[in-house]
Amino acid sequence: MKALQIGDLHIKIPVIQGGMGVAISLSGLASAVANEGGVGVISATAIGMTEPDYKKNLREANKTALRREIRKAKSLTDGVLGVNLMVATSDYEEMLRISIEEGIDIVFAGAGLPLRKPVALHENNKTKFVPKVSSAKAARLIFQYWANKYNSIPDAVVVEGPLAGGHLGFKKDDLENQKFHLSNLISETVSEMKPFEQRFGIEIPVIAAGGIYNGEDMYKIMQFGAKAVKIGTRFVTTYECDASIEYKESYLKCKKEDITIIDSPVGLPGRVIMNDFVKKIQNGYTKPVKCPWKCLKTCNFKEVQYCIAEALFNSARGNMSEGFSFAGSNAYLATKIQTVKETIDDLIFEYNTKKYKSGTLKGKHASECHSV
Repeated sequence: MKALQIGDLHIKIPVIQGGMGVAISLSGLASAVANEGGVGVISATAIGMTEPDYKKNLREANKTALRREIRKAKSLTDGVLGVNLMVATSDYEEMLRISIEEGIDIVFAGAGLPLRKPVALHENNKTKFVPKVSSAKAARLIFQYWANKYNSIPDAVVVEGPLAGGHLGFKKDDLENQKFHLSNLISETVSEMKPFEQRFGIEIPVIAAGGIYNGEDMYKIMQFGAKAVKIGTRFVTTYECDASIEYKESYLKCKKEDITIIDSPVGLPGRVIMNDFVKKIQNGYTKPVKCPWKCLKTCNFKEVQYCIAEALFNSARGNMSEGFSFAGSNAYLATKIQTVKETIDDLIFEYNTKKYKSGTLKGKHASECHSV
């Protein structure tokens, strides 16, 4: 398993923990993953809801909470840390600046196309910027715009396929379309990055996400050119994950048929685990929204069926009757709660086992596959 290199940033294990909101991946999970040689990621989405007085001023609460979680994570690890941001949030630029000011190693930006290079990045050359896209075309648009306008490009790109948990960057009818299989998306994006690699004389790592659960999945997708994987679902059922035990148990109890697609209030399909709350909203249940602040630029809170941020925060804190769990397509494979170290060790073992069976790991290296 080859280390991941993003510019001058060396990542021992090419595993990036998914940035899961609301309040699923905070400093606890992020620091634990970073300590094992991967990239630990804090989700900034509605992170201010972890502040006791967030309803008074959610925008300020978001700033306070993000600084707190970054500083706490950095006090617990010397490893590589990232922050996951949504371009569609009203405070995207502010949260990006805070991440940079606090010395975060990588910013991942999804839920929108970050065509404009943020001002804070012009002033900083340490923090890596990595957009998250759902197609090679979107990746090309971002890199072409940056190259033409700023004579620079992002440091890497994450390609997330339709089997991911949470909000998906695909039309509902396209989720089962083989055209959008992750292996195709990765191959296409690797090809699209080649002209930019040649022009700027650097390697642009393509990182695969969405539906990757074990080391075998990881090995397979890396054969299509991915340099690393971004995994969320597998890390939910760890002791260090910041979610409630009720949230984690929803993974352990679910069956394959319990994982379903909903129409989220934000206008995107979302993959969740079926529960009573999901059944209620599918049957037309509405919950009046008292919005403390318009966190999403496009949200019309007066017309939405319910507040998605509130529902996710409820479940993160264990109130599953008023929320639900986002989950990837393979969440039903979870059987136990274990440590992040055990999870990373399992991923490496599974990866090397698949590599050995494929005939690419031979001799003395095969006997070491459990300890790499």
